[in-house]
Amino acid sequence: MIDVHRLRVFRAVVADGSIAGAASGLGYTSSAISQHITALQRETGLALLERQGRGLVPTEAGRILAERSAVVFERLADVEALIGDLRHGRVGTLSVSYFSSAGAAWIPPIVAALTREFPKLRLDLRLIELRTEGADPPDVEIFVDGAESSDLTGYRTYPLLSDPYYAVVPRTNPLAGRASVELGELRDEAWVDNDVARGPCRQVLLDACAAAGFTPSFGVETQDYPTAIRFVAEGVGITVLAELGLGTLPDAVVAIPVTDPTPTRRISVRVREVVADNPAVVRALELLRARAGVGRSAAVSSG
Repeated sequence: MIDVHRLRVFRAVVADGSIAGAASGLGYTSSAISQHITALQRETGLALLERQGRGLVPTEAGRILAERSAVVFERLADVEALIGDLRHGRVGTLSVSYFSSAGAAWIPPIVAALTREFPKLRLDLRLIELRTEGADPPDVEIFVDGAESSDLTGYRTYPLLSDPYYAVVPRTNPLAGRASVELGELRDEAWVDNDVARGPCRQVLLDACAAAGFTPSFGVETQDYPTAIRFVAEGVGITVLAELGLGTLPDAVVAIPVTDPTPTRRISVRVREVVADNPAVVRALELLRARAGVGRSAAVSSG
């Protein structure tokens, strides 16, 4: 195995034409330079330098080795630059998982900022609702507390937002002019379901309805919040969803805060311990907290 450091010393001697000059340039003693050259010749089994007058010149083998080894140091420079980029989070892949309403509200501006600030970083974006079994765990995941998919082992977890629910009703509905509506007042309305995945967001709502003494009657089942809102706009019924999922509402509907009780989902973010100090991850958390409107806080749990 050739010692790369000795090879670097040898190239300095070839470039300068003397041991003394190479020693001065590298900050070594002449004796140390001579020892490195002797060791390199022993490693390679080649005579690399020969005397010519008062200086040194490479032998034919030494000249070829000095020329061909240039690519080695170019590659090393590339590797050193890569290490610097990795240390500062500028390259590599960062996987981010999120649920749909968080994705619509937060992910596009966060991704835009990260791609500007870390242009060589590749972002692997994953929608939780489309997660396949056996998929690699994400580096960062925005999730609703209680989601079975969010294993917190090996993660730092930070709270982001308490997200209250609103009733979305047609503008023609008698409730449309109200400042708020008690959940029990929606008992006899025709409901449009907005989460056929039967996830934690839906369960928060069902638990609140149970506390109010009823089970909603779903006349229509849809896959997501925007589709459910479109059904409401067409007068099919009402739907109840978290504030983050409201987005830009059609003119034909209004959103009313739900009270007594107010269903509320808690949104958190988990970050893999092994990447928690990566600058891109740190920046992603800063951007996410800004979007969620929360200050910097300590992790509430880790595995």
